[in-house]
Amino acid sequence: MSVGVTRVSRMDAMQTTRPRAAADVAALVRQAQAGAQPVTVIAGGHGPWSHAPAEGVRIDLTALDTVEVDGTRVRIGGGATWGAVADALTPHGLAISSGDTRSVGVGGLVLGGGIGWMVRAWGLAADQLVGAQVVTASGEIVEASHDENADLFWALRGGGGNFGVVTRFDFRAHELLGIAFGEFTLDADADPARVLRALRDVLHDAPRELTVTYMDVPAMDPSAPAGARLSAVWAGGDADALRRVLAPVTALPGVVGEVTTPAYRDILMEMPEPPDPDAAPPGFLGGNGLFRELSDELIDRLVAFRAAYPSAVVFLRSLGGAFGEVAQEDTPFPARDATWFVMAGGFDVPGMLDDELRAAILADADAISAGRVAEYGNFAPTERPDAVPGMFTETAYRRLQELKRVWDPQNLFRRNHNIVV
Repeated sequence: MSVGVTRVSRMDAMQTTRPRAAADVAALVRQAQAGAQPVTVIAGGHGPWSHAPAEGVRIDLTALDTVEVDGTRVRIGGGATWGAVADALTPHGLAISSGDTRSVGVGGLVLGGGIGWMVRAWGLAADQLVGAQVVTASGEIVEASHDENADLFWALRGGGGNFGVVTRFDFRAHELLGIAFGEFTLDADADPARVLRALRDVLHDAPRELTVTYMDVPAMDPSAPAGARLSAVWAGGDADALRRVLAPVTALPGVVGEVTTPAYRDILMEMPEPPDPDAAPPGFLGGNGLFRELSDELIDRLVAFRAAYPSAVVFLRSLGGAFGEVAQEDTPFPARDATWFVMAGGFDVPGMLDDELRAAILADADAISAGRVAEYGNFAPTERPDAVPGMFTETAYRRLQELKRVWDPQNLFRRNHNIVV
């Protein structure tokens, strides 16, 4: 075992290794390959994959967390989190479209595409990637970019963790000297369906500087109080521009809030510490989808779903703009013609739901998802091999299968939304 590897004990008695350099990762991958053991990669530990039972070799990239800025080119270690990236870039007047929560890992978000606060202004997090250092299934360390191992680079931009362990991401960052941020709640006088219709109409031809989310949740923690809320980001510090474009929504009864001009890093949410850091989060019943339009029927279904179940959550994010200007074949990410991301489901909180309610939530969530163009893998928390083709176009999935045969013929990297060959 490389001297650059730290062993970390976990409550499940598994040994997690924490390498401190790409060479250490390569040694661990070669060890896994020799024993025909699957590799589980943890980068950040925000999502449920970090709590999933794992056989084989478990690699925690937390120690590979450097952020190096060279002009607008930013090199980020595979174990860094978006909160640390935002902290490092803000003094330079730079930003990369990222996850909404500080603890989200750079690696997981980018490899799955990465819908973030600046998705309409700059596209996916993966769209801003210009290079990567990858440990392949053979234990070799390679570079990937448009000019070197271009097929592998294509696969990394939305194809998931199927093709290697990314130990370094290279991004082209954007200049961002300020943002305008609107936060609005819906009180008892608000009609959620009317608000969503108005929001949809605003986004139909809104400037790309605007990205919005709508979230209606049960009480979960101090960072996400119960109820419906609308958040909007304007890529630039023009608060009046954000107020003007949102006026048809914010003028509706029951929509209450304000527009401020914080630093980009300040809108990334803190993840509260769980009571037991080794405990798995509550299960989630439901699904998500990329939708070409937010129809009246879909809006009515979402509002009714949230009202029907005590643990239900509804989340929407606007797409379009720069996201839609990337050619479909340029990345594996599906549905570049989608204009909304929609998630609907319920938290399976112990003692809150019985089997009948669980079945009803799943049935209603499936009905909502039926109209989607594709599923967004980063919001699909469990391994469902039969569902993976629905996370890509048919053409992209076939190409990913071909690349899987080249880069990981033994399917060493299968603890993910696995590309089956």
